[in-house]
Amino acid sequence: MRTAVLLLLMGIVDLSIGQRYSQFQWLSHLRGRRRHAGWQAADVDCPLECDCPSTYPTAMYCHSRHLQHVPYVPSHIKYVYLQRNQITGIQDGVFDNATSLIWVVLFHNQLNSDKIGKNVFSKLKNLDRLLLDHNELTRVPPNLPKGITDLRLGHNKISKILSNSFEGMANLTTLHLQANDLEDVGGVFKGLKSLTALDMRKNKLRKIPDNLPGRLQQLYLEFNNIESVPTDFLKTYRKLQFVRLAHNKLTDKGIPSSVFNISTLVELDLSFNKLERIPVVSRNLENLYLQANKIKEFSLGSFCSTADITNFSNLKMLRLDANQISAKDIPAEAAYCLRQVAFIDV
Repeated sequence: MRTAVLLLLMGIVDLSIGQRYSQFQWLSHLRGRRRHAGWQAADVDCPLECDCPSTYPTAMYCHSRHLQHVPYVPSHIKYVYLQRNQITGIQDGVFDNATSLIWVVLFHNQLNSDKIGKNVFSKLKNLDRLLLDHNELTRVPPNLPKGITDLRLGHNKISKILSNSFEGMANLTTLHLQANDLEDVGGVFKGLKSLTALDMRKNKLRKIPDNLPGRLQQLYLEFNNIESVPTDFLKTYRKLQFVRLAHNKLTDKGIPSSVFNISTLVELDLSFNKLERIPVVSRNLENLYLQANKIKEFSLGSFCSTADITNFSNLKMLRLDANQISAKDIPAEAAYCLRQVAFIDV
């Protein structure tokens, strides 16, 4: 009986505290109780909705918690994980207390461009990675920090990019814009001096974007509506090593002679288009994907102008399946020209 009365009194005491305290004071009271219960100091300043393990004192894990808003972020946090929630908006000032943030992970939420403040990210001068893919964004958030190196905006509903969206972002090396509604991006990438990888798969592009950065090495443009390749495309962007143009509307007419005969190119994917001939490629090319086109003949001259002991292709992978040729169409001389090939699929 005494024990029951004591527990009741304890409950009454906690209830009275809850009535006297404001919302934030009540949360502080709960955190104080955690401190007395033996929680580490790093956990005390952690939102109740999240985990801040003492083994990773600068990380805050709030993923898959059914959150509808961004919780309070302590000033010492550098990595915040908010993916797989139901967050629809972010108000200005949410991150103002945590200006040391390096990573902000917000993919797989319900972010709406109209519900994101104009200066949400502007004070995060140390931000390196911003992951906003798989949301409901219709435009690139404004005033992004200039020091970001990895920006992910894929799988949204972006149909237009303002000319100043990436202005001053000279450190950006990786940009993901796949699976949006982009038809034309103009010259928005021109100032991205450090960009090496650009992913624009699954959009509505009718041409290869203009004014690509000179350091670009990887360009992914699969599943668009591109019909042609500019004549000096690879001469202009000489550092490109991986070019993927599968699932477009390319024809022989849209591919200028020798446009792909550039020594720096390592991988070229032209599969699932409407080509009838094998384009001329560099002897340094290692992987060529031409499956599911309308190719009618095997032209050895596309790989080697002459075939001898010193003049041969470095091609290792060649796919020609789902075309209008078979193994018997490959001439015997191919054994000299394509001596490095490990696999030919016809």
